[in-house]
Amino acid sequence: MRIFIAALLPLALAGCLAKTAVDIVTLPVKAASGAVDAVTTSQSEADEKLGRKIRKRDECIGKEQRRAKREARDPDLTRCGN
Repeated sequence: MRIFIAALLPLALAGCLAKTAVDIVTLPVKAASGAVDAVTTSQSEADEKLGRKIRKRDECIGKEQRRAKREARDPDLTRCGN
């Protein structure tokens, strides 16, 4: 029985060592890919950011117009940024 286990042990370890070697080799690629993703902005992310900025400005303009109407004055749109 001990001989059988001793014969299977190198086979089991070979698979483990191969997986570890693959993990070590692919680790720099995965790290570089993650770093590039963190630094760059995709077109869809840029579009979402621009959309949020436009909606926020439109909301500010609406608030300023309502506030100006309540205070009987002209709206000051410079308060809402560019």
